[in-house]
Amino acid sequence: MTLPPAPAAQPSLDVQTRASLREHNTFGLPAVARTLVRIKTEADVRRVVDHPEYGVARKFVLGGGSNVVLTHDLEDVVLKVEIAGRRLVDETPEAWIVEAGAGESWHGVVAWTLQQGWPGLENLALIPGSTGAAPVQNIGAYGVELKDRFHSLDAIDLVTGRSVTLGPAECRFGYRDSVFKHTGFGGLAGKSVITRVRFRLPKPWQPLLGYLDLERKMAETGNHAPDANTVFDWVCAIRRAKLPDPAVIGNAGSFFKNPVVTEEQCRDIIGRDPEIVHYPMPDGTVKLAAGWLIDACGWKGKTVGRAGVYEKQALVLVNRGGASGAEVVTLARAIQESVYGRFGIRLEPEPIIV
Repeated sequence: MTLPPAPAAQPSLDVQTRASLREHNTFGLPAVARTLVRIKTEADVRRVVDHPEYGVARKFVLGGGSNVVLTHDLEDVVLKVEIAGRRLVDETPEAWIVEAGAGESWHGVVAWTLQQGWPGLENLALIPGSTGAAPVQNIGAYGVELKDRFHSLDAIDLVTGRSVTLGPAECRFGYRDSVFKHTGFGGLAGKSVITRVRFRLPKPWQPLLGYLDLERKMAETGNHAPDANTVFDWVCAIRRAKLPDPAVIGNAGSFFKNPVVTEEQCRDIIGRDPEIVHYPMPDGTVKLAAGWLIDACGWKGKTVGRAGVYEKQALVLVNRGGASGAEVVTLARAIQESVYGRFGIRLEPEPIIV
């Protein structure tokens, strides 16, 4: 009698208990996860959902840790998303459709698309973090937001384990905002894990050069018709000159959103501060440079405890060494009060404060 083959052993979850999160957040803030699960495949997400303990526990989804301020240890089950993979899904006369795993480095994906001859993401070069986090934050820089290049994404429901595909409308993109940042009815924060993201890179390619720093690069180089690789190099150079490398100085990039005001509010501020950096928006509102507002209040280079304001860019808060999340939050609140006191404008943090 021939016995049937034994069923193949199911891969087990990669679980760490009492895991330090210091190296998993770009601010380098101290925090400990009671349970950390490394998510390398879609199947890992379903194993978490089906797990007798983890399935019913609260969960915190962590990508590259570049958009989070950790103020305490986490009792939630931390899902560290490390899903890899990059591919061309489709090519039409109008666009390339490109897909990347949520755990891929965002900057790595941008560089790879250009190497393949698929331009369109170059203005978003050198933004730290993972690809799966990019739609959560609706990242943006130098005149381009992720929603401008977004096609769709795959996510897994953390209650049912079912896969869903969401388009732009379902993601409810806003300025540094999406459905994935909201709790409560209709919000998906903590309720799903993004596994793969697809981008639509339009043909024919056209450079977007409307920001002052890029205009300066054109003037400096005399190149007024740069190709995509040149724009990529310019953006990288601009960001490196202004922003600290998280591997050297802990930070989460731009800490505050650029506030948007009415034309009337802007005229009032210009009347008092003619030098304010501002950008008219298509809908008639005006975006103000938060870094300029903070600098005007005298914060550039200042330190509170072990957290400080970066000397080259007032929009960036940094870890001077050994800072806690509470110190970062204290500094951020002091800046908010200062800017409100002078300009009557409330700055909103970009990172998620946990």
